[in-house]
Amino acid sequence: MGELFSELGNELTALMKQEVALLRSEMSENVRRAGKNAGFLVAGIALGYAALLALIAAIIIGLYEAGLPGWVSALIVGFVVAGTAYLLIQRGLNDLKKQDLVPRKTIDSLKEDQEWAKEQLG
Repeated sequence: MGELFSELGNELTALMKQEVALLRSEMSENVRRAGKNAGFLVAGIALGYAALLALIAAIIIGLYEAGLPGWVSALIVGFVVAGTAYLLIQRGLNDLKKQDLVPRKTIDSLKEDQEWAKEQLG
């Protein structure tokens, strides 16, 4: 009987080590994916900002050349750019919020381990 409990203890220890390894692996993957998404968001915002500066200047000058006062041209373009920026940032934030960082595989595996341990003891 003592040998069985010793073997069960060894198996449970090995199982817990495997679960910790799975948890680490799953969390690393989730964090890597979230970091990648955040990186794309930041890079997109930075590049978009640089491109928009040139385009904004061109549009303002074009509207001014078309007969609008300079301040009206800048105001119109500013509102359009601000609205567009808001929509892009909201989309990026919503995609990040949808990212599931919970280690689902590990949780399911732990539940299975718990059931297995109960069967072994019961």
